[in-house]
Amino acid sequence: MSSPVPPSAPAVKFWRDPAKRALVFQLVLLCAVAAFITLIVNNTLDNLSTRGITTGFDFLDDPAGFAIAQSLIPYTESDTYGRTFVVGLLNTLLVSFLGIIGATLLGFVIGVARLSPNWLIARLASAYVELFRNLPLLLQMFFWYFAVLRTLPGPRDSLGFGDSVFLNVRGLYLPEPLPGAGFHWVWLALLLAVVLAVWLFHFNHKRQEATGQRLPVWWIATGLILLLPSLTFVALGSPLEWNYPALRGFNFRGGMTVIPEFLALWLSLTVYTAAFIAEIVRSGIQAISHGQTEAAHALGIKDSLTLRLVIIPQAMRVIIPPLTSQYLNLTKNSSLATAIGYPDLVSVFAGTTLNQTGQAIEVIAITMLVYLSISLSVSFFMNWFNKRMALVER
Repeated sequence: MSSPVPPSAPAVKFWRDPAKRALVFQLVLLCAVAAFITLIVNNTLDNLSTRGITTGFDFLDDPAGFAIAQSLIPYTESDTYGRTFVVGLLNTLLVSFLGIIGATLLGFVIGVARLSPNWLIARLASAYVELFRNLPLLLQMFFWYFAVLRTLPGPRDSLGFGDSVFLNVRGLYLPEPLPGAGFHWVWLALLLAVVLAVWLFHFNHKRQEATGQRLPVWWIATGLILLLPSLTFVALGSPLEWNYPALRGFNFRGGMTVIPEFLALWLSLTVYTAAFIAEIVRSGIQAISHGQTEAAHALGIKDSLTLRLVIIPQAMRVIIPPLTSQYLNLTKNSSLATAIGYPDLVSVFAGTTLNQTGQAIEVIAITMLVYLSISLSVSFFMNWFNKRMALVER
């Protein structure tokens, strides 16, 4: 006899099926978001039409008509708004790049100093972190600009460092290098020295893994980077001249000028971010088992080599992820430059250009896209670097 066929399960109603119900809710939410965006866009277009404001990017070809205190590329008042965008972008990238370098170096030093066995050094480093980490960045920016740099003497009473460097209320005046014919060979020699140094580090790492022996690679690399360009420079007959600043009338002429707004912004970003990086470095070092240090000492390795060769390489795997966030914060915090008049992207393009053209949507959209692109680029690079530093399972 054939076995009885079990009865089929009753069909689940549509609204009692969790998967179908979730799909409907997602479609409803998607339609609501699309309707909201459509409403905002139509309302914006109607308001622009009512006020007679045209949309588009044609304004970028119009002459700007205003000066910019600092420009890394040639710029005059007759240049276009598109060029003001490039000037502001380069100024933002400059202060962000130098700020990241300064904050990283200072933060690592303070972070290691916090763990120093010397009582005074450790307490001074802790005081630095607690002081600058708990003061608002904008307040620190005002301190460096108004309380420090704006109180410097005038040009006639400048603080001189030798006969070529001068500091006063109008900025820092430095000698300007003027490369001559053939100086590009010096740059090529420097590039070659850097490539050889990188290859030397790679070779030394492979050699150490194979034989356990190490070369004094830091001294060799430093010698390459210093000597090869120097020998090339001398062999070409020193194709470089210097334009020194000199006081003429009421101000200095010649050389190159670092404006006080840049100095205040760079100092505040560096000092503020370094306090957070110091804590990241300290926590990263303390995350490494103390047995690693004891094992290194048992092998007769000095404290300095233990820190550089054993502790720091392992701590970097803990340090890099939060360090990425600090780099992103520093780049975005540079937009506060408009508070002290530094001509960054926000001040020059999202400020003066927007006020003169009235193209608020286009200007703000471009500015937001730039900061988004910079942040994503920094994140991409740091994620790549983090993967390179990650432990590889054997």
